[in-house]
Amino acid sequence: MLERAEDAPAGVDAVKATGTVSKNDYVTVIEPLIDNARSEGRRIRLLCELGPEFKSFTPAAGWEDLKVGLGSLRLFEGCALVTDTRWIREATRMTSFLMPCPVRVFGTQERAEALHWLASLPEGPGISHRLLTESQVLVAEVEHPLRAADFDALALTADGWLRTHDELAGVVIHVREFPGWENIGSMIRHVRFVRDHHRKVRKIALAADSKVAALVPQLANHFVRAEVRRFGYDDLDAAVTWAAAPPDQQAAGAG
Repeated sequence: MLERAEDAPAGVDAVKATGTVSKNDYVTVIEPLIDNARSEGRRIRLLCELGPEFKSFTPAAGWEDLKVGLGSLRLFEGCALVTDTRWIREATRMTSFLMPCPVRVFGTQERAEALHWLASLPEGPGISHRLLTESQVLVAEVEHPLRAADFDALALTADGWLRTHDELAGVVIHVREFPGWENIGSMIRHVRFVRDHHRKVRKIALAADSKVAALVPQLANHFVRAEVRRFGYDDLDAAVTWAAAPPDQQAAGAG
């Protein structure tokens, strides 16, 4: 069976599986949890505990798990699995990269740590960004692995501008070392953001010191319509000036 735990901190939902989990458990425990999150307009941070009393899922429960998951993946902000069962731990680690949210596995003695990790997840997007309305340039500061929520926030800002304007003059990405993506869901959301917006951006500037950054303009020019140029990390002002300039002008100091 599945039951809700009442000791979770605010903003975290916790469930514990014991014995055999059936389809009815999903209907009475998981589906209301998801419905409440939707009605409250919040995302879900879920702790799932599989203790020594847990035996198995019925086939119907497995199907319900898949059905519920596919319909609500975007609602999840983080998942923690607490179990000492080796095959479940290994299977979760192998598939966690496919999830659109961070997933971590904890031992049964680490339950308090799992709750703390969920409660301390960053609120909202990790990328800070600002729209310079006078220059019509969107500047994104990147310090942590990219999350799907980052691109949702960028899209919200960009689309708000594009509702009343034909295009953005430019996008400037300011990052010392590219931190990668949190998971494959974040990478897919990144690709979708580029696909949906690159035809409405004239220029893209990358202000970065990473060795990989030197290759970005050559690679990006094959995939996006915008002109792409690389600047040093400390040349943010020059990058913004170049991105804001019309296509027939060149800003001094470009790298």
